[in-house]
Amino acid sequence: MLFNSYIFVLLFLPLCLIGYFTLNHYKKYTLSQAFLLGMSLWFYGYFNVSYLLIIVTSILFNFGIYKLIEKKRGTKWCKVTMIAGVVINLGILGYFKYMDFFIGNINALFKTDLDFLGIVLPLGISFFTFQQISFVVDAYRGEIPAYNFLHYASYVAYFPQLVAGPIVTHDELVPQFMEESKKKLNTDNLAAGVYLFTFGLAKKVLLADTFGNLVTYGYTTFDQLTSVTALLVMLSYTIQIYFDFSGYCDMAIGIGKMMNIELPLNFNSPYKALTITEFWERWHMTLTRFFTKYVYIPLGGNRKGSVRTYVNIMIVFLASGLWHGASWNFVFWGFCHGLFSVITRIFKKFFDGLHPAFNWLITFTFVNITWVFFRTPTLSQAFAFLKTLFSWKFAPVDQVFIDIVRTAEFKKVLSLIKIETIYPQFLITAFFVVAFGLILGSKNAYEKMQRFKPTVWNMLTTLFLFTWCVFSFAGISTFLYFNF
Repeated sequence: MLFNSYIFVLLFLPLCLIGYFTLNHYKKYTLSQAFLLGMSLWFYGYFNVSYLLIIVTSILFNFGIYKLIEKKRGTKWCKVTMIAGVVINLGILGYFKYMDFFIGNINALFKTDLDFLGIVLPLGISFFTFQQISFVVDAYRGEIPAYNFLHYASYVAYFPQLVAGPIVTHDELVPQFMEESKKKLNTDNLAAGVYLFTFGLAKKVLLADTFGNLVTYGYTTFDQLTSVTALLVMLSYTIQIYFDFSGYCDMAIGIGKMMNIELPLNFNSPYKALTITEFWERWHMTLTRFFTKYVYIPLGGNRKGSVRTYVNIMIVFLASGLWHGASWNFVFWGFCHGLFSVITRIFKKFFDGLHPAFNWLITFTFVNITWVFFRTPTLSQAFAFLKTLFSWKFAPVDQVFIDIVRTAEFKKVLSLIKIETIYPQFLITAFFVVAFGLILGSKNAYEKMQRFKPTVWNMLTTLFLFTWCVFSFAGISTFLYFNF
């Protein structure tokens, strides 16, 4: 079930909120938590009923590991149990996500002809697996209080962050499920949550999906592009993935807010970053936190000298690249980010001496170019696209690019103000200017929510954007991070 769908906004979400708060109103707290868990499983199973078997089995297994760790506390078997739990979780993730990738590489390396298994990647498995790995490790470290199964299952399956994050730690979510003061409907939180959800929905439906149409066209016909149109396609993906992922994060946090649940910030204007390190402190923040806490620090972090620090950084970024997808493109993308992170550390004094504008330009340019490897299916296609980009072939923007962003809504507006007939390429220029203006020149939606007040203006703005989005649902598309 997608956040940007009729069934979610018109049926599932209202039903979930009404049922949850009604049961809590009558102090049926256990039943309300079970209801929330049931709704979360419905949300997940709506994509594919067979997915339910996977997530339920995963929840049962990891809760069993948690209980076994508590039982074996103080013995050597405690650590053995933790390691076994982590290995089995990674093994299951590896089977579903990387087995066909492994077979393909074996065939290429040894000239074999092994059949691909054609495994369908269960939605969100990377997210709920990492979340449970963090729980198992924290349990071994003695950082987990006594949780019952209902609270643990709700923690893993909580639908706003189930399929695309944020990757939440137990202490951020379970205590909120147990806090009685959060069981009562809070109209201020409800209004703020609806406001943030709507802005996230607008990012996805009105901006990300429109730029996504440009990206799809450009990457399927890049051999016909000029340097100008290739640049537009590259920038379009930069904009698409920004609004797609930030939109999802806004909606997830907004839904949580409606239910008085505070989810951690996962996206904080990353394109404003001045360094690649700052970029990763702002982009997918909970994934960065996971790799820092459970990979980088256990490897030694920066405590064992410069060379070891650089090696640890590269390991983390290679793992991050592979986490995003079973492709050498993602591995190379992670390698590039790791290498640039190491370079900025080595030459820190040099970068610190630059004007902030130059640091921003270097970082933003690097992120844009490396997104090409993130988007294309193969390395050869990525390099071919970059070859087109730097071929220095210039020509006016193709009419098809203009037609793609000339949506029905903009056609109506432009026909009224007569701009389209005077400046045929004004629309696409304005579209990019507005998008980057929102990204770089304004507060993000989360920052606006922090200062949100339920005024008439905010209500009308929310209602207008929500209505516009709902009428644009005809072209429903999944979120990009659903693929990871």
